[in-house]
Amino acid sequence: MSEIEPLAPVVEVSEADLPLHCPRPGQSAWNSHPRVFLAIEDKGEARCPYCGTLYKLKGGATHRRH
Repeated sequence: MSEIEPLAPVVEVSEADLPLHCPRPGQSAWNSHPRVFLAIEDKGEARCPYCGTLYKLKGGATHRRH
């Protein structure tokens, strides 16, 4: 049985990218959706409710509060 490719991309981000939002800067305007901010700090990953992109925080979850 072959492995199934995920339809949505997985994007690794760093703490420098926080606060995290999707779509990211540089994404083509033709396929973007309304900007949504994603809480990634507590779990170390977050999925965009619009496009399904999975964002993973380098180093995993943090407990730093702004």
